[in-house]
This record gives sequence, C-alpha cells and structure tokens, in this order.
Amino acid sequence: MRLVLRPYLYYKFFNSLFTGLSVGSVFVIYTPLQPSIFSFGGIVLAAGMIVIAKFYNYLFNIKSYFYIALFVEIVMLLLVLLFLLKPYSYMSALLIYSGYQLTFMFGAYLVRAETLVVRKSWALSKVDIFKQVGYLAGMVGSFLFYQVEQGSKQEQVYDLHYLLLGVEIAIIWLLISSFKRER
Repeated sequence: MRLVLRPYLYYKFFNSLFTGLSVGSVFVIYTPLQPSIFSFGGIVLAAGMIVIAKFYNYLFNIKSYFYIALFVEIVMLLLVLLFLLKPYSYMSALLIYSGYQLTFMFGAYLVRAETLVVRKSWALSKVDIFKQVGYLAGMVGSFLFYQVEQGSKQEQVYDLHYLLLGVEIAIIWLLISSFKRER
C-alpha cells in the first residue's frame, strides 16, 4: 500500500474542516450529560490511549494507519447519522460523546504514524498547512452559519449536521482515494 499525496492533502483539509465546523456543536449536543460523565470519559480515554500505545510496534505501518483512520471516519459518519435520526436525547448525547472518545483514543497514534506514512518533511509541511487552513475554514464557516441560520441553537446545530454529513462522506472518499494497493 502506498500514499497518494494530493488526495491525502484534501482529506486532511476536509477532516479539519469537519472539526472546525463541528467544534461548537458539541456543547449543545452534550447538554443532557452530567459533569461526572466527562470525568469518567476522560479516564476511559486515557486508559484506551495507553492500551493503543502498547501496540505501536504492530501498528506503525501504512496498512494499519489506513484501516484505523478509516475506522475513525466511519465512526464519525455513524455519529452524524445518529444525531440526525435521534437528536437531543440523553442516549444520543451519551453515544455521541462515547463515539468521540473512541475516536480520540486513536488520535495520538494517527498523528505519530502520519509522520511515518508521509515521510518527507516538505510533504508533512503541506499536510499541516492543509489541516490548519481546513480548520480555519471550518471555524469561519461555522461562525457564518450560526450568524445566518435562524432558529434556536438546537435547530442550528441540527441543520449544521446535514452539512457535516456531506463533509464526512467526502472525507471517507478522499481517505480511500489517498491509498493505493501496490501490486
């Protein structure tokens, strides 16, 4: 398996765009949850990251990187769909929070492994630029969306998730396009 840089750069852009667009919405989605849930979630997150770090020796290769990144993006797609189907319930808030924590467990691995997958410093520089531009575009986009979109904050966040659905589908397509099997 090998990395194809151009679609990977766009994958990183849209991945960060998603983060920038969605960052404010979690405060509204998580409203039903008790503060102790966040403490417990942090404990599980830290423990999960330790377990994953124990397996770095087996996971630091391009194939594992691709499949773990794809798993994370599929989880994110399912979370967006869950919210669109069952918004603002205690169970959906808990499942969305748990799903985010699950994806965050792989965050340190994905950042570290990316340096091995991308390899060249000039390419890593481009990756980081695309990520920051995507995040900035997402933050500006969410700010403008909330300024233009009328309705309650719950309606605004719900409507934003239709945009997030489209972005997440693009992310998965770009991620798959970024890796080619070698023959």
